[in-house]
Amino acid sequence: MIIVLKPEATEAQIKHIVTKVKSIGLKPMISRGIERTIIGVIGEEDLLRVQPLEIFPGVEKVMPILAPYKLVSREFKPSDTVVQVDGLRVGGKRLVVMAGPCAVENFELLLSVAKQVKRAGASVLRGGAFKPRTSPYSFQGLGEEGLKFLAEAKKRTGLPVITELMDLRDLELVERHADIIQIGARNMQNFDLLKEVGRSKKPVLLKRGMAATVKDLLLSAEYILQNGNFNVILCERGIRTFETETRFTLDMNAIPVIKNLSHLPILVDPSHGTGRWGLVPPLAKAAVAAGADGLIIEVHPKPEEALSDGPQSMLPEKFSKLMVELKRVARAVGREL
Repeated sequence: MIIVLKPEATEAQIKHIVTKVKSIGLKPMISRGIERTIIGVIGEEDLLRVQPLEIFPGVEKVMPILAPYKLVSREFKPSDTVVQVDGLRVGGKRLVVMAGPCAVENFELLLSVAKQVKRAGASVLRGGAFKPRTSPYSFQGLGEEGLKFLAEAKKRTGLPVITELMDLRDLELVERHADIIQIGARNMQNFDLLKEVGRSKKPVLLKRGMAATVKDLLLSAEYILQNGNFNVILCERGIRTFETETRFTLDMNAIPVIKNLSHLPILVDPSHGTGRWGLVPPLAKAAVAAGADGLIIEVHPKPEEALSDGPQSMLPEKFSKLMVELKRVARAVGREL
C-alpha cells in the first residue's frame, strides 16, 4: 500500500500518519521525492480497513501496490534512486565503472591494478577477498588479509572498494574494510544474508543469480530494503541458457525491463556474463547503450597467471582503450563517464 501525501503536507502530519500506521501493526517506509513524499506501508493491508488513512490531514490518496515487490517498485518510488558511495553517485547521469582483479592475490598486484584502472577512469576498485568457487580445490581468497589489502589500496589511490560477502560471520569484518558489500550470484537467494545486509547501512551490490528471473532478483532486493537499507545497486551478470559458446548469456533485456519496474540503479558485469575478455568490450558498450548505470569489469596484468577467472580478465591497456570507447557511447545516449 502507498500513501501519497499532498505537496504541502507538513512534518507534523507525516509523523502523525507514521505513528498511526505503526500503532495498527504495520511498517511505514518514507520516500521523499522532489515534488512530494510517499509512505509505503508493509504488512497485512486488511488492517487498514479498520482505520482508513484517506481521512488524515496531508493525505492525497491511498493506493495498492500491485507488484509482489513493494519497496523496490516504481509504484513506491517513481524517481530513480541514486546511491551515495563515499562521495560517488551511483545511478545518476554519470556512469560508474568498477574494475580490478577477480581475486585479491597479493598487495603489489592489487595496488598496481588499482592505479592503472583509476588512471583509465574507473571510480571503484573491485577485488574478492572471499571467493565462492565451484571446486573446493580452487583458490578461495585471502580472507581478512585480502580485505586489509583492499583498504590499504583505497588509502593510496582514493578509490572506494567493493568486495563480496559470503558468510554472515564476516559481515562486521567486510563492513569495516569495504565501501560496497557485494552479494554474489550464488547468494542472491540467501535470505538470512540479505536480511543482515538490510540492517547494515553500507551500500549493497546485488548480483542476479545464474538461474534467476528478473522477478526473483527484485524480490531478493526487497529483502534488503524491507530491513531498512535502501542503498541497493542491482547487477546483471549473465544467466544460464542452452548456449555453450559463452560462460553465461548476458541478458541485455534485463536492463530496460528493470528500469521500467524498479527505481534502483543497475550495473552490468560483462566479464562474468561472457567468460571471455574479448567479448567484454562490445557487451560493455551495448550495456551502456541499453541504459545501464555502470559496469563492473575484471582487470589483471597477467591473466594467464590469475588465480581466478583469468580468461575473462582484461589487460590494463585493453581496459584503458575500452574506457575511451565507452565515453563516446555514453555521450551518444546522454550519459557521462
